[in-house]
Amino acid sequence: MSNHVNLLRLFLLASFCLPFVASGAEPSLREQAIAGMKRAAEFYRANAAAHGGYVYYTSLDLQQRWGEGKATPDQIFIQPPGTPAVGMAFLKAHAATGDKFYLDAAQAAAEALVYGQLQSGGWAQVIDFDPRGAKAGQYRNGKARGRNHSTFDDGISQSALRFLMHCDKALGFKHAAIQEASEFALKAVLAAQHPNGAFPQVWTGPAPQYPAVKASFPDYDWRTENRMKNYWDFPTLNDDLCTYVARMLEDGWTIYQDERCKAALAKLGDFLLLAQMPEPQPGWAQQYDFKTRPIWARKFEPPALAGRESQDAIETLLQVHRLTGDAKYLEPIPRALAWLKRSCLPDGRLARYYELRTNQPLYMTADYQLTNSDADVPAHYGWKTEARIESLENALATAQSGKAKAPQPKVPTETQVRQILRDLDAQGRWVSTYTDGMKLVGQPKFAPGFQFLASEVFNKNLEALSDYVGSTAGK
Repeated sequence: MSNHVNLLRLFLLASFCLPFVASGAEPSLREQAIAGMKRAAEFYRANAAAHGGYVYYTSLDLQQRWGEGKATPDQIFIQPPGTPAVGMAFLKAHAATGDKFYLDAAQAAAEALVYGQLQSGGWAQVIDFDPRGAKAGQYRNGKARGRNHSTFDDGISQSALRFLMHCDKALGFKHAAIQEASEFALKAVLAAQHPNGAFPQVWTGPAPQYPAVKASFPDYDWRTENRMKNYWDFPTLNDDLCTYVARMLEDGWTIYQDERCKAALAKLGDFLLLAQMPEPQPGWAQQYDFKTRPIWARKFEPPALAGRESQDAIETLLQVHRLTGDAKYLEPIPRALAWLKRSCLPDGRLARYYELRTNQPLYMTADYQLTNSDADVPAHYGWKTEARIESLENALATAQSGKAKAPQPKVPTETQVRQILRDLDAQGRWVSTYTDGMKLVGQPKFAPGFQFLASEVFNKNLEALSDYVGSTAGK
């Protein structure tokens, strides 16, 4: 009898203690991720933002800021990983958690972009909130006088418009200023598209009119002739312009159900069909003239076949095919991939440039003379690029099978999530340390060992945690 009583007492004691044991248990990894996200985002918004926007890097003492060069306290940057990219990370965090803090942070970033929208409809690299600042532009708000050159370079206007569209949607299409700026930018972007479907690097108004013709090799001395001072007005593929534009147009179509965006996307695909160079080099150049011949841009950007931009063109054609279902956009890809394969360097990478007709890798010496040797290239430019041929081949096979889908975020593993949380310090910072050879957007001059905050790291980690939190909802 006494044994039964003792067992009953132990059971009641255990039952009474269970809630206290549970309340003292370590939070789940999902709960830790949500808490880490909030701590990091609160710190970054409170300390790295200026006028709601962001730069690329900030010193740990918060006294120095950098984008493409040093930034003043009143300047923010647009090129990823700047303001729009940070804003998109906040939107992803809001979608994963429902926490209004992130939506408010995204709205502040969007309002900063609205302030700095140019009269030409897009954005420059920098928004300067000082009306007399050196980088102030001809903003629609009339609060500064400066240049009115909207740019697609480095994904600047594309990223800004994509973010505004996504923020407009997240706000229920109820923020009048954000929606109006988004619609104004979209109209300007569509007007800037050339009649052959190409986009320029820079625009100030509607596109020039000229006939669409198939790409050809120059019939003159391309090394010295046909240099264009205003090369930025001509059709370009430089720095992944096409995929940035294609994603922006896809978002315009899906978010606003705007058929003009789908038509413009198909027209961009038509340009890439025209711009593919003939055999024996069926890839794409970095920039063209109005007769669709490769031309010079900057002094280190010669008329040539381009490894990086050719891969970008293929990726864009795959996207256009996915959205239109038209097989003509797949037709050029096999021969382009074959050219890329036979153009790989001994280390498996691709040269940024290949000489017209000869297909020899093309470089520049330190004093900007053309050469086929990579022994003395300027250090500020990417002369070689990773070959993505296998992944593009796989994507083509998927497209040909009729099973192509929009790319989905890759959810991090629990091990990766724990590492991201371990890297977050007590103040809510992901601290980066500069090492020799580190590739940084904007190429700031940091000494080895210098510690700083990087928007790219913040964006990547916040989005990874958001993907994990979203994937574990209800578990």
